[in-house]
Amino acid sequence: MRSPQGLSTALTVLLSVAGAVRLFAIGAGVRMHLPARDTDGLDDRDHDGAFGSANLLLSMATSLQVLVQIATGTVFIVWFHRVRRNGAVFRRDGFRRPSGWAVGAWFIPFGNLVIPYGIARDTWHAGTQRGPGGEHRRVSTVPLTAWWTLWVTSAVVDRVASKLYGASDTAEMLRTASVIGIAGDLLTLAAAVCAVLFVRKPTAMQHTMAVYGPHAAA
Repeated sequence: MRSPQGLSTALTVLLSVAGAVRLFAIGAGVRMHLPARDTDGLDDRDHDGAFGSANLLLSMATSLQVLVQIATGTVFIVWFHRVRRNGAVFRRDGFRRPSGWAVGAWFIPFGNLVIPYGIARDTWHAGTQRGPGGEHRRVSTVPLTAWWTLWVTSAVVDRVASKLYGASDTAEMLRTASVIGIAGDLLTLAAAVCAVLFVRKPTAMQHTMAVYGPHAAA
C-alpha cells in the first residue's frame, strides 16, 4: 500500500488553481457579454473593438483552462488509481472491476460518465472502517455524489458552449455562447470545490484504516 496523501495535497492545490482560472474565465465571459448589451451608444468600430478585446480575453482564459485541466486530470487519475489499489488491500472482494479500470475508464467515450463513479463508490466503501464488532458501517457519499453530478453536468454544458462558440459568426451567437460558457464555468467551479472534499475524504479514510486498523474503536 502506498499513501495517497501527497497526491491528495497536490490535487488540493491544483483544484484551487483550477478554481481561480475558472473565476478568470467567468470574468472573461462577462466581459464578452457586456459590450453587446447596449450598442446604441457605440459606433461599429468601437463595438468591434470591444468584442475583439473580450474575445482575446476569453481565448486566453480557455488556453489557461486547458493547461490546468491537463495537469489536474493527470494527477487526479494517478491519485484515483492509487486509492483504488489501496482499497483492495482493505477489502479484496469490494470491487466489481480490476484496478486498471481506474485509469482506462476515463478514456472510454460515454463510459467515462458512468464507470468511474462506480469505481469511486467501491473505493469509498472499501476505505470505511467496520464497527467495533465487525458490523458494516456506512459513511455518507454526499461529497462524491455532489462532485460527480456537478462534474458531468459542467462537462456537458462546456461542450455545448464550445460548439456554439466555434460556430458563432455574429455578435448574438457569441453572446449566447458566452452566457452558456459562464454557466458551465460556474458549475465547474462548484465541482472543483466538491472535488477537493471528495479527494480528501477517501484519503483520510484510508489513512485511518492504515493507522488504526479495519475496525473503529468502541
